[in-house]
Amino acid sequence: MRVHSFPPEIGDRARVLVLGSMPGTASLAKHQYYAHPRNHLWPVVYGLFGLTPAEDYEDRLVFAKARGIALWDVIESCQREGSLDVNIREERPNDIPGLLAEYPEISCIVCNGAKSHDTFLKYFKSLPELSGITLLKLPSTSPIPTAAMRTTADRIEAWRILLPHLIPLEQT
Repeated sequence: MRVHSFPPEIGDRARVLVLGSMPGTASLAKHQYYAHPRNHLWPVVYGLFGLTPAEDYEDRLVFAKARGIALWDVIESCQREGSLDVNIREERPNDIPGLLAEYPEISCIVCNGAKSHDTFLKYFKSLPELSGITLLKLPSTSPIPTAAMRTTADRIEAWRILLPHLIPLEQT
C-alpha cells in the first residue's frame, strides 16, 4: 500500500528540524506526528525541559514550535505494509532543500533513528543547503526498545545534545 507523509509542522522560529522516516499506522490514522501512545518523541521533547507532555496534540505542537522544533519526514511517500521501517519500499523524498530555503534559521537537522538518517544521506548528503547546518543521528523514539535505548530516560539523555539549539522556556 502506498502511504504519504504529512506537511511539515513548523513555526516561524524553527531552529531544529526533526525528521522521521514515515509516519506509522497510528499516526496516519490520527493524522498526527508521533501518535502511537508508546512513542517516546513527546516525552523526550518535554523531558528535555523537565516537563510532562500535554495530552492535547495541538498543545504539543504549540510547545514544540515555541522551542524552535519543526517536525517532518524524510520520505514523502512509499510502499509499506504496517508501521515498520524495514518494510519501506519505493520511497520518494520530501523537498527538504525547499524547506531549508524557506526557513533559513534552521541550524540543526535531527534524524530520528537509522532509517531516517540513511534515507536522508541517500538523497541529500551533498546538498549545498546543508552548509553550516548540524546533522545529528539520534536514537529512534519508536516504542521498540533496543539494547542501548530501553526507556524514555535513556532517550532524553541521548537527545540532550539538542538543548543548545532549542529556544529556552524563558524566551517564549
